[in-house]
Amino acid sequence: MNFEKARFNMLEQQIRPWRVVDADVLSLLSLVRREEFVPAERRAFAFADIQIPLGFGAAMLAPKVEAQILQALKVHRNEKVLEVGTGS
Repeated sequence: MNFEKARFNMLEQQIRPWRVVDADVLSLLSLVRREEFVPAERRAFAFADIQIPLGFGAAMLAPKVEAQILQALKVHRNEKVLEVGTGS
C-alpha cells in the first residue's frame, strides 16, 4: 500500500471537505504516520474515514474527527497535544 498517497487522499477527500483549513493542522496531518499507531493487520485502514479498534476497548479516532478537534483547539506548530481518553 502506498501510505503517502493514502495520506494525501485523506487530506483532500476527508479533512478539507470538513472545513479543516488551519495550515498547521493540515501540515501536521500530512506528516504524522497514522499507520504506525495501529496494529499491523489494520494498517490498510489507517487513513479510512472510520474509528479503528486498537484492542482493550481503545480506538483511534477517524481522521476528520481528529482534525476538527485539533483545529478547534487552535494548536500551533510548536505545541504538543496528548490525547487522553479519546480512544487510543
